[in-house]
Formats: sequence, structure tokens, C-alpha cells
Amino acid sequence: MRYQIVYDTPGRLRVRCGQYAFSKEQGEAIASLLFSQDGVEEAVTHASNGSILVCYRPGARERLLEVISALRREELPAVPVPEKKPLDVEFRGKLLRLLIRRALFRLLAPAPVRLVRTFCRACGYWRTGISSLLSGRLGVEVLDAASIGAAMLQGSSGTAGSIMFLLSLSELLEEYTRARTKNELARSLAIHVNQVWLVEESGAERPAPLSELQCSQRIRVRAGTLIPVDGLVREGEAVVNEAALTGEPLGAEKRPGCAVYAGTTVEEGSLVVEVTALSSDSRISQIVELIEGAETLKAGVQSRAERLADAIVPFSFFGALAVGLFTRNLIKALSVLMVDYSCAIKLSTPVAVISAMREASLRKIVVKGGKYLEAFAQADTIVFDKTGTLTAACPKVTRVLAFDGYSEEEVLRISACIEEHFPHSMARAVVNCASERGLSHREEHAEVEYVVAHGVSTLLHGARALIGSYHFIFEDEKTELRPEQRARLERETAGASALYLAIGGRLAGALCISDPPRPEAAETVSALRGLGIERVLLLTGDHENAAAAACGQIGITEYRAQVLPEEKARVIESLKAEGRRVIMVGDGINDSPALAAADVSVSLKDASDLAREVADITLLSADLRELVTLRRLSRAMLDRIGRNYRFILQFNTALLLLGLAGILPPTTAALLHNLSTMGVGLGSMRLYLS
Repeated sequence: MRYQIVYDTPGRLRVRCGQYAFSKEQGEAIASLLFSQDGVEEAVTHASNGSILVCYRPGARERLLEVISALRREELPAVPVPEKKPLDVEFRGKLLRLLIRRALFRLLAPAPVRLVRTFCRACGYWRTGISSLLSGRLGVEVLDAASIGAAMLQGSSGTAGSIMFLLSLSELLEEYTRARTKNELARSLAIHVNQVWLVEESGAERPAPLSELQCSQRIRVRAGTLIPVDGLVREGEAVVNEAALTGEPLGAEKRPGCAVYAGTTVEEGSLVVEVTALSSDSRISQIVELIEGAETLKAGVQSRAERLADAIVPFSFFGALAVGLFTRNLIKALSVLMVDYSCAIKLSTPVAVISAMREASLRKIVVKGGKYLEAFAQADTIVFDKTGTLTAACPKVTRVLAFDGYSEEEVLRISACIEEHFPHSMARAVVNCASERGLSHREEHAEVEYVVAHGVSTLLHGARALIGSYHFIFEDEKTELRPEQRARLERETAGASALYLAIGGRLAGALCISDPPRPEAAETVSALRGLGIERVLLLTGDHENAAAAACGQIGITEYRAQVLPEEKARVIESLKAEGRRVIMVGDGINDSPALAAADVSVSLKDASDLAREVADITLLSADLRELVTLRRLSRAMLDRIGRNYRFILQFNTALLLLGLAGILPPTTAALLHNLSTMGVGLGSMRLYLS
């Protein structure tokens, strides 16, 4: 079977054989065949574009490519993929095999056989240590190799075997924690797009489930919306945020003929995209790549721990040498060499960070990297957006005002027709109100243009139609507002959020939207203050009266109303310039600049795709109290790391002193050191919050 390698990194390979290269049933047979090969951990196929994804252990790549090359479609039976073992079951099996193998070998194997086996296993550690030295690194690997070598030179193969057993056990625990975290994050990040706007041959658009989308069909993707599939641009121009795919923060301009990819977000403009690969293939691969990339976003405390661990190693060697020279006692020198601080520090800190990320994912909180948990724990200021964040997730239209000869039904119908394309909570409120009143809103307007933080512009029967904020309609667009209209608006929209509809340069109507605070908002703000947040600030594009009313109900004393997106970002920057560490919580496209500017940013479950893309942390729950949970979790993580440091310092110092005093022989010191390292690692895996 012919194929093209489209993704190739150590342990992970994706090839494409082309559309219709095999059927779904044959794909299952291919996955079954590959999964049965030695060294293969996962095999997934997608018949829609002939994609084959294989995750493998070192040494299996070339054999896998040979197997794929030898495939013949006509020879493939339709068989189901064998069920894979759950991760927990697999871990318990590996742990049990490790313990049983060691126990049986120590009990049944003759001493010469045990010695040969220990020496062969030690060779692997020695090779790693020598490789580290040759690359210019005097790291923990060198210390491990030296400890095992010292034990062997002393004639204590049992001690060497114990050291290697404990190292293997520690590696197994860390591998399990990392794998479990990846799986849970992958499930958490699978935020699917359920509906797309399908462009028919006539040019008309209609909503359609993503599950029914086929290759070669065309969809419309507008500003603020996630692109759910791989495809080619056929119409329109737009700026697309591809940070999740490429890591490049600047948007990429897309024109007809350009390729776009699932998981990226349209920041500005609108595109008609022809589907080339369905989300069942591309979206999953990008989620996994995002998770793998997130592991590089280490917490500062983790990076410092790794640097400290490596920095300590030379002192362990020098200490052992000094003890040997002064005491002329090889046993005491070996006691120093076999006990070090670096191993436990280097193991416990990343395990503590990963465990915190895993627990966050269990609580439906997606954290893109350990450094964001650390920043959340250390922050002293939190900034909230209002609409859709501190206020109710489902605002409602409470009143429709009509002007200039339009009826209330016409104002609501036209507004819903324009707003239905955008994922903001106020837009959904307008659409839902029209639906509840039984008003159909067949599209009669031209292509809509979203103006960030202001509103929407389009053409309706040849006249320019606008819907949006007071600032946008009356100040930017200079829509006429007569004194009697102003008086009525001030009287009937007081204390409420409002959207204004203008057609042909004249005010056609206004929609009063009730957006009460979330029931848990006041409790959340109070709890965050109790957890060390010194300053709480509300930023909103709403009028002063709406902002003041919301703050009064929630208990926030500091707010700024009628701010634009760039002004929100400037507020964040000014707070940071004062020395503040800032959390920004938002949900809309207009919050994206502020989210990007903050030390750590949080988006909510119902946030726009762009906000979720920019945010460092995403709450997959609509409950603001998860912010309190996250604060407690992140602070508990730093507390545990601090306790680990103190224990490692005190315990290993005690071992060194006992070894120097001749009370502990090197074998016992090494055993206690490795047991303590394993214990600290196990302790770091415990849940933080009960």
C-alpha cells in the first residue's frame, strides 16, 4: 500500500494512504494488525482520508513501515480492533510483574545467575551515565551509574540490584502519572463543534450537524469561530489564529487557495472552506499535539528543581572524594556517594505538578501547562469580564423598543437574523427570544461583518444595518438619535444591558437584556479574597449603571465601564507594571487581548472558540466556584513541593551524617535513600483536595 508520512516524531507516526484507500472495516483490520506488533501501544485508522496513526516504543518504527508497505487492501479481512487494557489495569499489571519477578528471582535463582543478571542490567545504567558525561552533563544519570558501580565494586550486587529495582519502580510510577494525565487532558480538551454552516450549491447557507459533514462539501466559518476540519479556502479573506498548531502568536492571512486546519480560529473576516479532512482525524491529532506541547510549559518551580538537582550532583561527587581523602575510609565515602538530594528533588517536583494537572482535569479544569498553575497560585489580582462571565450564562431579552416606524416584532426578527451567526451570550439571548415568540428569521441580509467589542454590520435590502453597543451605533457610526428617543432610552433601559439596531443611519430599535449575576458570583469573589486575592476588578463594555448594579450585587468595589478590548489589555498591563500578578477571566472575542496580556488567563465553558484558544486555563463547568477550587489546588501544589524539599533536605542530611559516623553502612543508606525517594514520589501523586 502506498502512503505518505505526514507526522513523524519519536514514538508517534502518522501516514496517509489517500481517500478511499481502505474502508472503515478494513481500517479496523489494519489497526488490529498493527496493534498486534511488538512495541505498538496504540493504532488508530480513519477511512475518510486513509489516515493511520501509530504510537510505538523505541525500535519499532522501521518494522511498522514495512508492515504498512506490505498491506494489500484485497487481503484485509474486516475484523474489530482488540480491546485495549485500561491504563490503571495496565499499570497494576506492570507493577505486579515487577514485584513478582524480583521476589522469585531473589528466592529461586542461584547466586551466579543473580550476579550476571545484575551486571547486565547495570550496563544499561552505565551506558546512560557515560553518554551523559560525553554530552557535557554531570547529571543525576551519572550519579545513578556511579552509585550502582560503587556497590558492584564493593562486592554488594544485592545493593546494586536494590538500587536498580527502586529506580525502575520510580520510573514506572512517573510514566503512569504522565500517561494518565495525558489521557484525562485529551478527553477534557475534546471540545467538539456540534454544528456548522453548510454552503449549498445555490449559495444558500443552512445549519448542519458536524457528524454529517462530508469531504468536498463547503462550510462558512465566521470571526470568532473554530475551524472544525482541515480544508481549502474557496471564498473570502480572514486572519486565522494558528497558535494551537504552529505556536505562532500572530494571525495568518488566508485567501482563496490557502489551506486551513482544524483547531485554528478565525479572528477576523469570514471564509468558505472546502472540506479535505474530517474532524474525526485532524481534531484528535491536534488535541494530542497540544497536550504534548503543554508538557514543555513547565512550572518555574519545576524548572528550578531540575536545575537544582543537576547542580547538586557535582557536590555529591566532591563530598564523597573529600570524605575518602580525609578519612581513608572507602565505606564512608560510598555512603556519601549513594545518598544524594537531586534524585528525589528531580522526581518529586514534576510528579507533584503533573498530579495537580491530573486532578484539575478530573474536576473538569483544563490547564495547558504547569507554569499556569504556579502563576494562578501566586497571583494577587483577578480581573473579571462581566457579560457571560460574572453574569448569568443565559441572559434574556426583557423588553424590545421599536422606533422609526418599525414594530417590536420586526426589530426582534431582524436582530435575531443578524446575531444568530455569533457565539456570544447576548447574541444567543436575542435568537432565543425570537424563537420563543415564534418569529422566523429567514436570512434577507448580505454577509455580516463582526466588529470586535462593538457589534455587527451588514446590508439589509440595500440599506446598511448595524446592531451593537451604544458606543458603536451612536458614537462610531454617528447614527441619528433624537432628543425624544434619547429620553425614552434612558428611561426604559436604566440598569439593563442594551443592544441597539440601526438601519439606514436611523435608530430602528433597542433590546433590553437582563443579565443578572450568577448565583455563585458573590460567594466566589469572597472566597478568592479569603485565599489571598488582594484586588478584584470588573471590566465591561456595558454602561456605567449596568456595571455598578452588577458590582453592587457581587461585592466588587472596583470596576471600569464602557472599555474597549485594547483598553482592557492596557488595564492588565498597567496592573502588571505596578508589580501585580494578574489573573484575567473572560469568555468573549473582545476579551482575547486582555486574556493574552494577563500573567494567567481563564476562559469558561461557554466561551467563544477564540477565547478558549487564547486562555491558559479553561473551566469546563459553568460554575465560577471552580476558580476557588483551582486556587486551592494550585496553592496546595506549591505547599506540597515546599514540604517535599524540606523532607528531602532533612532526611538525606540525616543519612549522610549517620553514614559519616559509621552508624549506617552504604547499602542501608542507599536503600533508605531510594525508599525515601520512592515514598516522596508516591506522596506527590496523592490527591490534593479531599
